Order: sequence, then C-alpha cells, then structure tokens
Amino acid sequence: MKDSIIVLASGSPRRREILSNIGLTFTVITSDADEVITKDDPYDIVCELAYAKCMEVTERIIHNTELSDTAKRTIYVIGADTMVFHNDKHMGKPKDRKDAIRMIKDISGDTHQVLTGVCISKLEYINDTYECTAHSSFAETTDVDVSDMTEDEIIKYIETLEYTDKAGGYAIQGYFSRYIKGIHGDYFNVVGLPACRLYHELASL
Repeated sequence: MKDSIIVLASGSPRRREILSNIGLTFTVITSDADEVITKDDPYDIVCELAYAKCMEVTERIIHNTELSDTAKRTIYVIGADTMVFHNDKHMGKPKDRKDAIRMIKDISGDTHQVLTGVCISKLEYINDTYECTAHSSFAETTDVDVSDMTEDEIIKYIETLEYTDKAGGYAIQGYFSRYIKGIHGDYFNVVGLPACRLYHELASL
C-alpha cells in the first residue's frame, strides 16, 4: 500500500473515521451505484452491494472522470454496505418514527446480526491507462445482544432521533449503547467497516 492512493466509495462519516483511526490517508468519492439486490443470502447481499459501489467508482476513475494528479500510483477503491438482520429478516433504515419503534421492539431482549460487505479493487497504471488488476470481496458478521427495554425506554430513545438514517434504527456508538448487552465479533463492523479484516485484505491485495 505504500505510496498508493486509497479511495473510499462512501460518504459515511463513520467509515471515514474508521479509516482515519487505523492510520490510512484516503480520498472520498461517493458511489452513485443503484442498490439492486438479486441475492437471497444475507452474506451474498452485502457483498453484492459493496461490489456494485466499488466498481461504479472504479469505472469512473478508469475513465478519468474523478481523480487528477495520480502520478501513475496504484489506486485502491473500497466499497462497503452494512445491513442489519433479525431472525434472517433484513431491517433497513426506519421510514419514520412508527417504523423505528417497531424495529427497536423487534430487537429488544434478543440477538441480531450486523453484516458489512466490503469490496476492494486494485487499479494499476498499465500502457498509459488504469486497469483493474485485482479485487477482493468479503463480509463480516457481528452478533449484537440487546437488553430488554421497557416501553418508556423505547419511547425515550426514539425521542433522541438517533434512529434517523441508521440501519436497524440505532447507532451502537451512541445513546443506544446503554442497551447493548454484548457483541460477538468485530465492533467496528457494526459501526460500518471491519477495521482489522479490511487492513489485512488491503495489505495482501
């Protein structure tokens, strides 16, 4: 990775923070890929969406529409998608307050899964142009145990509006952390990127 360019194909501030925390210097190019799901298995779904985001930005770079002054350095593009599943059912982002209450009631007192799919493409400068010479796709799963919540606790949480634009209706690093009884797996995977796995995949690509 030395002297290379790293591109994060996501506008997520949480993913930016994770990359910064592990010492990576990067550029953000938000993906415009359509989130089309053709798979059924949760692992395959998040990998499919991460791949689409990564490759959409990869193609834009190859066609010289995004980066300038690359000095022919190797480029790594990172695409990611995080989803929450409970009893094998996908829980997206709450549509409104009522939907958020339903989601929190569903996961209260139970264990759910958070999956983050990641795709990394490697672009090398060959014959006066960039080519995608390799890519890696993987997903990590983290089990999250939520304590039993009373009706009043759920309503009080909803009033914080923390559920807004959050998969599963919560942010593990925020107010909702008071109800997280335990996690099994990578904490940062729940936040938005499996930091350890990502770092080692980048180093080996």
